[in-house]
Amino acid sequence: MYDLTPFQIDLKGLKESATALEYDLTDAYFEAIGATEVSGGSVHTEVMIRPCAGFFEMVVRSEGHVRVTCDRCLDDMEQAVSAENRVIVRFGVETAETDDVLMVDESEGVLDVAWLIYEFIALAIPVRHVHAPGECNEAMMQALEAHSAQKGDGEQAEKEIDSRWSALLKLKE
Repeated sequence: MYDLTPFQIDLKGLKESATALEYDLTDAYFEAIGATEVSGGSVHTEVMIRPCAGFFEMVVRSEGHVRVTCDRCLDDMEQAVSAENRVIVRFGVETAETDDVLMVDESEGVLDVAWLIYEFIALAIPVRHVHAPGECNEAMMQALEAHSAQKGDGEQAEKEIDSRWSALLKLKE
């Protein structure tokens, strides 16, 4: 079982100067965090926390690759990720999150960044992730081609047009 306690940062115990923390995230981290979009990977993350007057400025940099599902063939693929995010952390009455400001319960003073780091990595993954041309699962690509909606002859498609729509086709011309 992967230990997530190093991701809990005691803000009250930090030095008055900037503090740098480094994490090497592996498959075990993504499994422990319960990641749904990412099935594994290897990501190096740096967290820099700088105390300011009344708040903390936190910069999270992540670089590496994650394993996601290809949208086309449904096989796992490696996707490079690179992210840099800035967050303001303040003490408050209770723990809360708004836009770019995190509120940490002042009585506890502990910020858990395990899920926050995962969110930043997930946001760095492109919306569409597919293998490079020719690298998709060949059997799946053949099945996709066989069931493709574009299968068929263009002339046959014209013959199947409902006569009620032919007036609209005249407008197109």
